[in-house]
Amino acid sequence: MTTDNAVKVAQELGLRPEQVLAAAALLAEGATVPFIARYRKERTGELDEEQIRTVRDRLEQLAELDARRAAVLKSLEERQLLTPELHAQILAAPTMAVLEDVYLPFRPKRRTRAMVARERGLEPLALLLLEQGPATDPLAAAAAFVDAEKELPDAEAALSGARDIMAEIINEDPAVRAEMRQLFETKGVMRAAVIPGKEEAGQKYRDYFDWSEPLASAPGHRVLAVRRGEKEDILSLRVAPPEDLAIAVLERRYVTGGPCAEQVRLAAQDCYKRLLGPAMETEARLSSKKRADDEAVRVFAENLRTLLMAPPLGQKAVLAIDPGFRTGCKVVCLDRQGNLLHHDVIFILSDKQREDAVAKVTALIEKYGSEAVAIGNGTASRETESLLRGAKLPGDPPVVMVNESGASVYSASKLARQEFPELDVTVRGAASIGRRLMDPLAELVKIDPKSIGVGQYQHDVDQKSLKQSLEDVMLSCVNAVGVELNTASPQLLGCVSGLGPSLAQNIVEHRAANGPFASRQDLLAVPRLGPKAFEQAAGFLRIRGGQNPLDASAVHPEAYPVVEAMARDLECSVEDLIKQAELRRKIELGRYVDDRVGLPTLQDIIAELEKPGRDPRQGFEMFSFAEGVEKLEDLKPGMSLPGIVTNVTNFGAFVDVGVHQDGLVHISELTDGFVADPRQVVKVQQQVRVRVLEVDLERGRISLSMRSAPAPAARPKAPAAENAERRPRDERRNQAKGGKRQQKERRDQKPAAPEKPKDQPFNNPFAAALGSLKLD
Repeated sequence: MTTDNAVKVAQELGLRPEQVLAAAALLAEGATVPFIARYRKERTGELDEEQIRTVRDRLEQLAELDARRAAVLKSLEERQLLTPELHAQILAAPTMAVLEDVYLPFRPKRRTRAMVARERGLEPLALLLLEQGPATDPLAAAAAFVDAEKELPDAEAALSGARDIMAEIINEDPAVRAEMRQLFETKGVMRAAVIPGKEEAGQKYRDYFDWSEPLASAPGHRVLAVRRGEKEDILSLRVAPPEDLAIAVLERRYVTGGPCAEQVRLAAQDCYKRLLGPAMETEARLSSKKRADDEAVRVFAENLRTLLMAPPLGQKAVLAIDPGFRTGCKVVCLDRQGNLLHHDVIFILSDKQREDAVAKVTALIEKYGSEAVAIGNGTASRETESLLRGAKLPGDPPVVMVNESGASVYSASKLARQEFPELDVTVRGAASIGRRLMDPLAELVKIDPKSIGVGQYQHDVDQKSLKQSLEDVMLSCVNAVGVELNTASPQLLGCVSGLGPSLAQNIVEHRAANGPFASRQDLLAVPRLGPKAFEQAAGFLRIRGGQNPLDASAVHPEAYPVVEAMARDLECSVEDLIKQAELRRKIELGRYVDDRVGLPTLQDIIAELEKPGRDPRQGFEMFSFAEGVEKLEDLKPGMSLPGIVTNVTNFGAFVDVGVHQDGLVHISELTDGFVADPRQVVKVQQQVRVRVLEVDLERGRISLSMRSAPAPAARPKAPAAENAERRPRDERRNQAKGGKRQQKERRDQKPAAPEKPKDQPFNNPFAAALGSLKLD
């Protein structure tokens, strides 16, 4: 990395160059973003994770630009084309687009019409015409180049070849390309149309059958929607400004007047239609796709973060159920550490089966001391929930609906086979549902984030960028919460700063062979875990009840001497510092500042001593769907219902109201006022109350509102392609392997639902009973 790049990034991000240089140096040394943000605040000037990631990504972009710049210079030098002026232009190119514009006239290219014309000796004619001298007669000048042997039978043929050369000259003019690029960005219009004969097959894209929108303001989700329609051969898509404006740019720069002006004008028009226009359209499509991708990736990352940081139930014994009709509901009993104690199956199709199911669940709860019941929110979930909520279960445990998106992916994975080699995929799925209630983060790290279902057009975006962003979120969340060293799975340990899958597996094997770790220092005995990995990881690993009380906190071992010095100065123990707020208030932080430890780190230490190893996630809150609303037919316009936000996109939020089909709250229905970004109003897993606006039984669509009163004007409908993202929850889950059984169950006849009570305010009958249950 060059200092110039550091200065450039600092200016772009509003940082000091030394902050960028420090972050870059730490990254180059192998430090992770969470480690730098948490334990190297003094070196970076307290950059947060987002700033460090932005610095990293921007420096990588500039490094790619520098690498391309070096390749261009090498190519020109080898071909002896590099002049001092050209060298300066290449070094000054601020972006990849400008660099390629400068290089374009010299870049090796396939045989072009202009090349052929030059081979026929027409370049002098082209240059003469471009001068547009007042005394130059185009036909007379062209007559001198007539040569049958060169396939130039007449003056018109010579003029045609000269125009090809002029068109290429105009096309390769960096200033022209820069102005045309700006015109496409500011005045470009995206136009989509249905391909004739594809009207019926492309019904979900019908809102784009005759659609146009300014490129500069087209929302990312619509850009991705029309591109998907084009990819599926339903739509044709063009991106261009008004043609007269584009050609006017070229004529203003090149047409000056005189007898030759018409030839130059024809060359300019040909340049735009054949060369420059298509090139700029390609660039505009790529740049708009990049913006849309960045937007979609950001949406996915923010939703994933919220989901990963969902409140955990905590260490409670859980009875978990993966519900189903024909093949039954798979039941598992887990202890407080998430270990599988027992698995069984219950059926709920007939009255007798439901009676037996309640009896079996009651017996299992009594035998294994289950403190909560987790039910996956797929097929038969509401029926199972209603059955168990109406039963008098021992200890009155809370019955919680759990989002099971991605559970089938886990249950069919190699990891699940390793954890439960003798069990069926459905039993593995039930275990995952129970563990997800206990600790969503610890269980969700086992699943490919793209299978969790909180993205927007996730299969259409740049997969490398998406993968990097989601990995960043996983790493950030795991390290923000911290990991219990003696109980964590290899997958969770693998997300800890500085470890990775290989070292995580070594830790688990060492733990199995030698027993629990007594202190963080014992990590150095793990094979291949050296001082550098220890430095990166130790602060994020917790040992509760270990030899050193600081091992249960986020205080890094390198700072232990500082805490011990504080204790000595106060003539107390470290344990006393943790327990007694009076002692901590006596600490004068300024006394402990040195060249390695500054006030930011000391303030973090004091915060950790107040609450060692505190979990940043919020406390667990109970939720219940409305009773008697279990399928699409139960919904009626005007109903007020509780719901859970399952996904947030740029055009609104999807909400689960308990009918196996998420409803859409359009962005215009999120609040009474204007909403620029739905994420400012709602988050994934947020509990909300919605009003039913419309139910489309034929297409399985639900329109919802969170307004306090109906909108004064008709709500704009979401384009069909946006609604295409709204699929039944079971269908989304079954796209992943391992979900075929649910597809079969949906074909089975479901039992008749009990008569739905009249719409009434939501009431949680378990609220009072749960008041005495500590859920932390």
